[in-house]
Amino acid sequence: MTPDLSVRIGSLDLATPVLVSSGTFGYASEFSELVDLGGLGAIVVKSITLAPREGNKPPRIAETPAGMLNSIGLQNVGVDAFIAEKLPFLRTLPVPVIANVAGTTMEEYEAVCGKLAGREGIAGVELNISCPNVRHGGMEFGTNPAAAEEITRRCRPLVPGPLIVKLSPNVTDIAAIARAAESGGADAVSLVNTFLGAAINVETRTPRLSTVFGGLSGPAIRPLAVRCVWQVAGAVKIPIIGMGGIVTGEDAAEFILAGATAVSVGTASFLDPAAALAVTAGLRQYLVRQNCPSLRDLIGAARA
Repeated sequence: MTPDLSVRIGSLDLATPVLVSSGTFGYASEFSELVDLGGLGAIVVKSITLAPREGNKPPRIAETPAGMLNSIGLQNVGVDAFIAEKLPFLRTLPVPVIANVAGTTMEEYEAVCGKLAGREGIAGVELNISCPNVRHGGMEFGTNPAAAEEITRRCRPLVPGPLIVKLSPNVTDIAAIARAAESGGADAVSLVNTFLGAAINVETRTPRLSTVFGGLSGPAIRPLAVRCVWQVAGAVKIPIIGMGGIVTGEDAAEFILAGATAVSVGTASFLDPAAALAVTAGLRQYLVRQNCPSLRDLIGAARA
């Protein structure tokens, strides 16, 4: 038996449910000689802002038990350079490319979405309203249901393909934010972004990050992320893209059983550039062991 791994996110058909997460896969060209990019479900490029950003000062990455802290600060080339320099390569890829859009104001989000609207090579947009590593924007919109709904509603007419809203776990009620995004017109939600954390060098008595706080990712957060997916799956009808510490096919299966339609691999790509392909293979093997002909049969199939 060869299981059917195909899924649908809005109007977007994916051959496999395993994506690579924004901020962990660059603009894909960095991995082109290391990974068969055609084997991915979709590629979510690093966040794109209206103007170029240098990001935060180093140190901005710190290893932690079963994970890492980062405070990159959305370093990127800006939307105009992205269109001119990065998009030509991305257009050549045989898999969908999703642009992750960030900003400091709602107007900036609208401006970036407007510049990307209808561009060949962009299959959809992921609104990053959940980055914990910037002073303005990001979680300002992702921790308030009214703001999350408004920014989604304002960007919705500008995005011809699927509009995905990326949610923060640093909230009291993530289901409320998901419902707000759905009300604003989102085709899907992706969760979770990183958990806010800190680490201190006890010898120097200084924070390990220049910004003190950073986003925690990796296997350490997986049980927390699965919990968030379970809660959101019970609150919305739109598809969920689950992420947070996925390393194996079984990890991916946890998210799908909790209610995710697709999953995204992030930190694991730093350890193994082909980690997403290994997750896909492991997920396929899991379906064979379960004698399950279609991954879609497992979405939300876990029972309390």
